[in-house]
Amino acid sequence: MHRTMFNTPVLRHVMRALTGVFLKVTGWRAKSELPADVTRTVMIGAPHTSNWDMPYMLSVMLALRMDVYWMGKASLFRFPLGTVMKLMGGIPVNRGKSENVVATSIEALKNAKGALHLALSPEGTRARVTQWKTGFYYIAVGAGVPILLGYLDYGNKVGGFGPLFHPTGDLEADLVTIKAYYAPIKGKNPDQFKLD
Repeated sequence: MHRTMFNTPVLRHVMRALTGVFLKVTGWRAKSELPADVTRTVMIGAPHTSNWDMPYMLSVMLALRMDVYWMGKASLFRFPLGTVMKLMGGIPVNRGKSENVVATSIEALKNAKGALHLALSPEGTRARVTQWKTGFYYIAVGAGVPILLGYLDYGNKVGGFGPLFHPTGDLEADLVTIKAYYAPIKGKNPDQFKLD
């Protein structure tokens, strides 16, 4: 995987200091239940209802010393911001092409040298959706890694990672359990976060 602000020594320290100030000034705090010995996960981030989710989640990840890569639509990576997005851990995904993102992600997790937490938004957009995309689930099952439940709770101004979820292979039942975890969490625009 490419170098990011999470794994480049000097940049990592500078960014942690800056985002620490950002979280303090905005009244946010970071919290995690991730055991230190867990080095590979598929992390889902929900609710995703605002452009503000990105700076808060990146700040939380830096505060918690996570080494994270995230997937975003390819249009975010156009010039002049492409290099910055990749430096922030971004991996462009072209939604218009029939790329096998699931298979590629499984291989990346299996072959990673060191820690790799791959973040995705199951909603796939900031707009209200009626169904979650399930690629995150199939990536976790295929790579044999747990799902890390990442969240931003604007109601309590806390962001972080909840418990690990180990998929059973029963997608429908597992989605019910995962969504139940997110039920009390408030996004910036709560009316855009639908769990049914």
